[in-house]
Amino acid sequence: MPFAQIHMISGRTEEQKRAVIEKVTQALHEAVGAPKETIRVWIQEVPSTNWGIAGQTAKDLGR
Repeated sequence: MPFAQIHMISGRTEEQKRAVIEKVTQALHEAVGAPKETIRVWIQEVPSTNWGIAGQTAKDLGR
């Protein structure tokens, strides 16, 4: 059972997250031949204040 864990900065719409889940599922299905019913995708959203890029928070960088 393939399991994909994705970390993203908070702020995506439900529609965008749905698209990520669909596309990641399809990619794993095609790449490893796993049945779609066995593929799990977990999106973990992280506040921009908890995401660091080059020594600054993503929020401070306008993300």
